[in-house]
Amino acid sequence: MTALEPFVPPLMVELGRPGNFRRVTHAGEAAECLMTAWPLERGPRHREAVGTCLKVLDGRRSAEDARRAFLEACREANVPVSELPEP
Repeated sequence: MTALEPFVPPLMVELGRPGNFRRVTHAGEAAECLMTAWPLERGPRHREAVGTCLKVLDGRRSAEDARRAFLEACREANVPVSELPEP
């Protein structure tokens, strides 16, 4: 398990203004997105996703855990998210 283990499949989120898409391919990108670009309203799933992503970067959780938590945070905040085709 590595900190930059890829999300399978990677994700695309739309944050901020319509058409502002962001590709999220691993826990580091997810953490950065959650901490710097997330909508102001942040609930318990957001906090859980941040913690999970940081634990992945620390080697204590899996990329799949971070991906799952990130998707839950997206649902909670009504952030549009879709799966990208695998490279």
